[in-house]
Amino acid sequence: MISTAYAMGTGGASGGQGAGGFASLIPIILMFVIFYFLLIRPQQKKSKEHREMISHLKKGDRIVTTGGLHGRITATGEQTMTVEIADKVRVKVSRGNVAQVVQSSSQPQAKKK
Repeated sequence: MISTAYAMGTGGASGGQGAGGFASLIPIILMFVIFYFLLIRPQQKKSKEHREMISHLKKGDRIVTTGGLHGRITATGEQTMTVEIADKVRVKVSRGNVAQVVQSSSQPQAKKK
């Protein structure tokens, strides 16, 4: 059974729902803003830097792939590149699989003793 206190309390609240409805959306909007600045924006920035790094790859750069192969770029194409991982051992690698550039060909190489 429903008591009379519950039955009487719900009738008068319908007049003030307009302000209460918007106030209940504020936490959801605030959560979206926090997620944008903590998750979405940094991921977009990292993705942009990776695309930029891939577009600047050239012959002679030393790279590391996402699979962990270290090598030197010997030829580049639109979607793939040839990477020399040892003397006379060359593999074709997709441009998207390059994790980082270890040494750019424009940087001076360290002298061997």
